Amino acid sequence: MATWHILNLQDSASPVMEQLVFFHDHALLILTIIVITVSYLMMNLFTNKIINRNLLEGQTLETIWTIIPAIILFFIAIPSLRLLYLMDEINSPAITLKTVGHQWYWSYEYSDFTNVEFDSYMLPYTDMKESGFRLLDVDNRTILPMNAYIRIVVTAADVLHSWTVPSLGIKVDATPGRLNQTSTMINRPGVFYGQCSEICGANHSFMPIVIESVNSKSFINWMKTMI
Repeated sequence: MATWHILNLQDSASPVMEQLVFFHDHALLILTIIVITVSYLMMNLFTNKIINRNLLEGQTLETIWTIIPAIILFFIAIPSLRLLYLMDEINSPAITLKTVGHQWYWSYEYSDFTNVEFDSYMLPYTDMKESGFRLLDVDNRTILPMNAYIRIVVTAADVLHSWTVPSLGIKVDATPGRLNQTSTMINRPGVFYGQCSEICGANHSFMPIVIESVNSKSFINWMKTMI
């Protein structure tokens, strides 16, 4: 059961990730139907004893096996293009989070507030609580409000990084000298883990991301302690 869970996507915590999971299942269903159909036709081809030595061409058959894959690709492309548009759309954000990648840690800035910024380092195993996750927990979690549109601006200070949180459906390249942005809305409270998914050097595997989603009141109280 644990192995099967690893093969699945992480539980979604944002509308975009829900759509990504739906598209994954949609495409997988189409692929399953194709594999079953092709396997059935191949088995029939191997087992039948029908021979037609005068068969030189089959234009009708070639037309059919050209049109059907085109229709299948259409049913895959339309939801894919819709999802790409949704992922690229930036709604009116309630809060902006700036993420800066360093070798090898992340720093965060809340652009809507004054002097609210901090660095986030991976917790060493010796400093970790019993309930912590090895190689995933950090000393300063990124606190974000749930049910609010959040704009995330991502850049890097030295080399290429990639800010990735699978549960939110976010993967944004952090490029030095360039600002990349995305948006999300976290629809449930919880703690969501991610990691840098760009090979950025020797400690690439040791710069995790931890997002903690809280309600608006808890976020305001946390922000008061930071200002």
